[in-house]
Amino acid sequence: QVQLVESGGGLVQASGSLRLSCAFIGRTFGSYSMGWFRQPPGKEREFLGGISWSGDTTYYEDPVKGRFTISRDNDKNMVYLQMNNLKPEDTAVYYCAADSAEALRPRAYWGQGTQVTVSS
Repeated sequence: QVQLVESGGGLVQASGSLRLSCAFIGRTFGSYSMGWFRQPPGKEREFLGGISWSGDTTYYEDPVKGRFTISRDNDKNMVYLQMNNLKPEDTAVYYCAADSAEALRPRAYWGQGTQVTVSS
């Protein structure tokens, strides 16, 4: 069984930064690929990016490329989303997700989400 718990959301001004954390509760964290998604108000959930099981490979969707960075600490069973130069359109509920090592868009397991609000 896998549980994911996000934290670190909150209210931030435009151009500010925020770091989200996702705790992986379960066994063999190092064998899972991890990803981050978000769901803006009134819109569908969208994929932001992911990180391989080893942390050697990261990939991002265009809206966040160059501003967001995904990292992981396999010793601590944690994955992070560093968000810089935030914009009001980044306002959303942010979710982390886990999946098998070969999954390019992890979605087998989900956290409960954490709210990020960016004020202009």
